[in-house]
Amino acid sequence: MVFASVAVLGVLFLTHTAPFPFLLEAFRRRHSIWHMPRRAVPARVYLTFDDGPNPTATPMLLDVLERERVTATFFLIDAHVTTETAPLVRRMFAEGHAVALHSDARWLMLKSGDELAATLIAAADRIEQLAGSRPCPLFRPHGGWRSGRMYAGLKRIDHRLVGWSWEMWDWNWWKLRQSDDLARRLSRKASPGDIIVMHDGHHVNPRADRRYVVEAASLMIAALRARELRFGRLCDPDVR
Repeated sequence: MVFASVAVLGVLFLTHTAPFPFLLEAFRRRHSIWHMPRRAVPARVYLTFDDGPNPTATPMLLDVLERERVTATFFLIDAHVTTETAPLVRRMFAEGHAVALHSDARWLMLKSGDELAATLIAAADRIEQLAGSRPCPLFRPHGGWRSGRMYAGLKRIDHRLVGWSWEMWDWNWWKLRQSDDLARRLSRKASPGDIIVMHDGHHVNPRADRRYVVEAASLMIAALRARELRFGRLCDPDVR
C-alpha cells in the first residue's frame, strides 16, 4: 500500500516536472513542442537560449551567432528586459533571431489559466514597448514545470509550450560546466530535429557569468556544421 502510494505520487510529480514529454503531453499533443520533425530537409537542429538577456554574456553570444551566420531562439525573462538590456533584444530581432517568453519561477504552474494568460500577455506587451517588437507566441516554463492549468492558459492566448530534446541541455549534473565538454557532449548527441537549450542568463542573477555558454556555442556550431546540420528558429510560421 505504501509502495503504491509512493509510486502514484512519483508519477504525479513527473507529470508536472519531467524535463521531457510525459502524461500531460499525452493529452496536449498539439499544444507543446519538444522535438522538431527528424526528416525535414535540410536537416536542422534548433539552438535555444534561456534566462536572458544578460548584459555581459548575451552581447558576446550575439557576436558569435552573427559571425557564424546562425539564427537561434531566445527565451527571455520579462524582469531581465530593462532599459539597459532592451537594445540587446532589439539586436536579436534585427539580426533575425526569434524571441519568445520564459519565466523565472516554478509557481507559475499554480496560476489559473486566466491568470497565466494575463501574465504572459503583460510580459509580451512590456517587451514590445521596450524593444519595439513582440515576442512570438511560444513559452518555455522555468525548469519545464508545467500543469494542466498552464496548458489551458496558453490555449486561451494561442501560445504553445516549448521544451527541449532528451538530454539536450547544458545542465551537467552538479559538475563544473566546461565549454569544451559541453560542446562535445551536445554536438555528439544532437540529431536532426533536436531542440538544444543553453543558458546565456540566470533566473535569479541577471549578470551571471555565462562565458562558458558563449565558448560552447562557438565550438558546437562548428561541430554540428561538420555533421552537415543546419540551424532553425522555433518561431517560424511552419514551426508554430
